[in-house]
Amino acid sequence: MKTIFTVTAAAVFGLASGALAADLPDLGGQEVVVATENAYPPLQFVDPKSGDAIGWEYDAMAEIAKRINITVVYENSSWDAMIPAVSEGQYDLGMTGITIRDDRKEKVDFSDKYLTSQMRMIVAGDETRFDDAAGFAANSDFLAAAQPGTTPFYVTVYDILDGDEANPRIKLFENFGAAIQALRVGDVDLALSDSTAANGYVTASNGGLKIVGDPLGTEDFGFIFPKGSELVPSINAAIASMEADGTLEALNTKWFLDYKLGQ
Repeated sequence: MKTIFTVTAAAVFGLASGALAADLPDLGGQEVVVATENAYPPLQFVDPKSGDAIGWEYDAMAEIAKRINITVVYENSSWDAMIPAVSEGQYDLGMTGITIRDDRKEKVDFSDKYLTSQMRMIVAGDETRFDDAAGFAANSDFLAAAQPGTTPFYVTVYDILDGDEANPRIKLFENFGAAIQALRVGDVDLALSDSTAANGYVTASNGGLKIVGDPLGTEDFGFIFPKGSELVPSINAAIASMEADGTLEALNTKWFLDYKLGQ
């Protein structure tokens, strides 16, 4: 059963600009159903203290809702179901740190980017056997965790290992949280994530995890929509205004510098 959260256009999160800009479209309170996973801190996750779904993307969407006058209804979706479900029109929009990729553009439309991140290697806090991608790849006993169909999966396959998507050194997990748990208990030796989620999990681990090696490239995140969605131009206009007035940077400061998971 889906978990449903709602936020109206009047919701206030104390961000840089709370007023509806005069040059932005007004969608008249239109309901927009947004699919989320809530497994990707600090972009979106369930606060362990309050039980509320929070994060960078929730704050960004609340601000977008105010600026273009929409009413957002959140529904939970697993990652593997999200892109197909949005493509089929089950949701109006999907958000869970989705990398903008050409192959995905064949199924869904993307917003303009709202965040750029870098792929990082996460290992156990006491890992000393390797400290970069080459060191991991050199030992056939080392295992990597990944979610199928995600950017970390493809980077692990093509940038670290041998290009074989069926390589038995990659252990597949239903969600990133399960992959991280497998890493923490020693069932695997490596997990990849973009720097936003990587930093969130490392901070929350209290020394149980760490980041090693150099960044493995950059990726841009965007919201996804059914092909031909009329929402895209309005969402893009809101994103552009939030970048111009410093709201996106304020969100980065709040969630990547000031907020500490587990407090």
